[in-house]
Amino acid sequence: MSFDRDALARAIAAHGRVARIVVAEVHGSAPREAGAAMLVWPGGQEGTIGGGTLEYEAARTAFTAPRLRRLPLGPAMGQCCGGAVTLLTEVFETVDTIPSDIFARGPGPMPFAVKKALAAARGQGTVAPRLLGDWMVEPVTRPTRPVWVWGAGHVGRAIVATLAPLPGLAITWVDTAAERFPDPLPHDTVTRLIAENPAEFVAYAPREAEHLILTYSHALDLELCHRLLDRDFAFAGLIGSKTKWARFRSRLASLGHSAHQIDRITCPIGDPALGKHPQAIAIGVAADLITRAIRARATQERSA
Repeated sequence: MSFDRDALARAIAAHGRVARIVVAEVHGSAPREAGAAMLVWPGGQEGTIGGGTLEYEAARTAFTAPRLRRLPLGPAMGQCCGGAVTLLTEVFETVDTIPSDIFARGPGPMPFAVKKALAAARGQGTVAPRLLGDWMVEPVTRPTRPVWVWGAGHVGRAIVATLAPLPGLAITWVDTAAERFPDPLPHDTVTRLIAENPAEFVAYAPREAEHLILTYSHALDLELCHRLLDRDFAFAGLIGSKTKWARFRSRLASLGHSAHQIDRITCPIGDPALGKHPQAIAIGVAADLITRAIRARATQERSA
């Protein structure tokens, strides 16, 4: 979990003063882990710290609560988790003072333990949310992870609606006509692109982007695969059956791509065991995207 500076900035722009409530510390069993956070403004909220009475009371008192609250979930909240959490509540009107890497704040001069933790974190390139005395240290969300979704049909809509609330994603959604997209779009992190031939946009995708190909046209799907294989990408997934993929492999080979290159594309996407319902496909795709991020982060931490 990390401090999502961009999400806070969007909330402030839309609602003015915004309270951010973060699980600063956990002892025993609790609904969410340290770093889980929610934003609250008059009449609304975004994110979750676990639901139930804890979240209700945190939201209700967001603008009046003390900065730090240590709450036993059973005695204080009537929840059955049995553990205890410390909540940090802060009210923001701007994000200008929030750094881009690690956000450490607390009362008075910075303690030596916090300085030491910051130095170690910056040296290793990683830091976990933690409370050191009355000082909170959190990593700030890194630059967004670009995900390009090709196709705004039933599966495309289900996938974008499922992925859009996830932190750290910048979704670019491509199709051939405005009426193929929902209005409004499911989240303000989603950018809509319209083109008579969407494959022309492949050249503009960042090389670290992850691609999900699920258009209405097999010919367009093939063209997208062909163009992607001529450049770098972090991941490319194609919706389809084993039969479709066998045909695509053959056609991509005839277009000059080696078997090793073609293997860079994953087909089918998601988890076939979950079924073919659009929402089931979306759940499988989201789970795979999250899992790949966790594996990449673990590899990075081992390297550090």
